[in-house]
Amino acid sequence: MARSTTSIEIPGYGNGFVVAGKGTIVRLTDLKGNQVGDLWAIAAKDHDEYLSTATTRMLSGRMFPRLGEPFFTTRDRPILTFVKDTSPGFHDMMFASCCDALYRKRGAKGHPNCRDNYFAAIARAGVRHANIPDPVNIFQNTPARPDGSFLYGVTMSAPGDHVEFRVEMDCMVIVTACSSERINAGASTPMRLEVRKSVA
Repeated sequence: MARSTTSIEIPGYGNGFVVAGKGTIVRLTDLKGNQVGDLWAIAAKDHDEYLSTATTRMLSGRMFPRLGEPFFTTRDRPILTFVKDTSPGFHDMMFASCCDALYRKRGAKGHPNCRDNYFAAIARAGVRHANIPDPVNIFQNTPARPDGSFLYGVTMSAPGDHVEFRVEMDCMVIVTACSSERINAGASTPMRLEVRKSVA
């Protein structure tokens, strides 16, 4: 498995990953505020097993897990458990990562995007996925309206707000700093991703 540091700063419009062992805590921190982080977790031993947002919604019966509840893999096993959240609590598991096609539609050809950033990160991590899994969009404020449309709200996290996950199997955790100025208060800004401690 590819190596990674235990603490990295992900630049705005950028990407990064950490290798996390079972029983450790992974923390994602919004350093300047109003920043979404697209997050993925891929099993260390089998890269075809990874965090599945669809499976998580099905097994949890919720749009997003509550604190103390797990995210599940493509093989129906817990991979991360949501254990801490200091933010206002807006997160998303419905949106795919932003991509070149989205920005072309908005007239921004060549704009940085999370799909390309995901593939750049997994290439360094030694993962060869042909398709991008749907991400867990940390701090993303895009709730569904009663008519089924989405509200594109500005991200509400403040500088230093963070979430933590207990790692349930050895895995790689990948994060991209969302590139959409529309929901990130005008610009993509840095985040910190770290493996913090072991749990007895």
